Parts: sequence; structure tokens; C-alpha cells
Amino acid sequence: MAEEYLLRVEDVDVRYGDFLAVHDINMKFQKGAITAVIGANGAGKSTLLNAVMGTNRPSKGKVFFKDEDITGLRTSLIVRRGITMSPEGSEVFEGMSIRENLLMGAYTPGPRKKRAELMDKVYQLFPVLKEKEKQLASFLSGGQRQMLAIARAIMSDPDLIICDEISLGLAPVVIGDIYEKLHEINEAGMTVVLVDQEVHRSLENSHYSYVMVKGGVVMEGPSGELPEDEVKDAYFGINKYA
Repeated sequence: MAEEYLLRVEDVDVRYGDFLAVHDINMKFQKGAITAVIGANGAGKSTLLNAVMGTNRPSKGKVFFKDEDITGLRTSLIVRRGITMSPEGSEVFEGMSIRENLLMGAYTPGPRKKRAELMDKVYQLFPVLKEKEKQLASFLSGGQRQMLAIARAIMSDPDLIICDEISLGLAPVVIGDIYEKLHEINEAGMTVVLVDQEVHRSLENSHYSYVMVKGGVVMEGPSGELPEDEVKDAYFGINKYA
């Protein structure tokens, strides 16, 4: 049986004025898998994700979700189709309670109708959010903010969640807890796109990986088969990847 790809990025370029930020990107994200996008700062990871989410429009190429061309659609329409994103930096609405933050994730018509069910789902996944649901998000720890950002994304009832630098600035024990939750989310049937700078962690926690350097893909393959040393060479721009 042929592999089913939920999301496809085909021959995509993204420019900021005259600057070519990402070029000739071809990626496929298999339904039900965790796919890692690995690269240093400035490699083009966030630019690519923003093109998928509709906040950057590709200057060339197409983005397909469930075989529908979603290139350049408004972000709200892309979310309605089943893609959501937990952004870099654990961004939450600090002046709102945890519960209010979560309800903001269920703003589209479909999730709004089942928000009680979705709320139960995220509280089971992150019990600490249930315990603190009336507390302002500004009082949460870094790890708890990241949990809230992920939970808010899940409240849109997506088929695919993009997690951008979810371990940034967090303690190792907290990172371990969050990755454990990501695996639970994936095992429940959600497709996960994992974006991280840390090579070993990315390979260890994904099924397939892409390595980006200077706006392009320089290496890809099943995560368990990619030589970690070669991935690190690519990451740091050593030898043929410079």
C-alpha cells in the first residue's frame, strides 16, 4: 500500500523582498507520523512553516494538504482545514486565564461545537492545566506555558500539529515530559511536524527527518537510519554542506 502523505510542500521558494529565504523545498509529511525538520537558526525552518500556515506566501511552488492546494490561503482557513501550530517561544495570552486561552483555540465553527469534549481531552493530557485553569497564564512556568501553547493548538481539533522549537529554553526534565506528551498525541492518531535545533533529540523522537541548511534541504531519510554525525556536519555547515 502506498504511503499516505497528509501534507506536501513542492518546489517552494519564499522571498523577503530580493532575499531568497528558502529555495526548492520538497517535503512530504506522512499521515500518522512524527516528522522532524532540523536546522540551526537562520536555516529557514520558521520561514517554511509560515509559508505552510499562510503567513508567508511562496514566491514559487505549492503547498498541498489532503491533496488540496492551500498555497497562500488565509491562516484561519488553513486552521479550519486541519493544520495548527504551536509557535516558537511558548506564546500565550498572558492576561487571560488558562481556560480562556484554551477556548481561544476553539474559535472556528467545528471545534466550537465540541469544545467541552476538546477541553476534557487536553486536561487529561496536561492535568496541571486543569489544576490551574482559573489562573492567569502570566503566572505559569516556562514548561507550563509550553504545555498551554500545545493544548491551545489541540483545541482547534487538528489532523496535523506543527510544533516550532517547543523545547527552547526549557530544563531537560521538562523537555522530556513535553516530548512524552507529543508521543501520546501522535499515538492517538495526530500527525506531528517537529521543528527543533537539537539533532539527537529530533532524530530520537521522530520517524522521518529533513535537515535544512541555508534555506534548502541537504539531507533526509528515516530518522533511525540517518547517521547522527553526518546530520551534525550538515547542521554546522561542515565540508560538503558548507
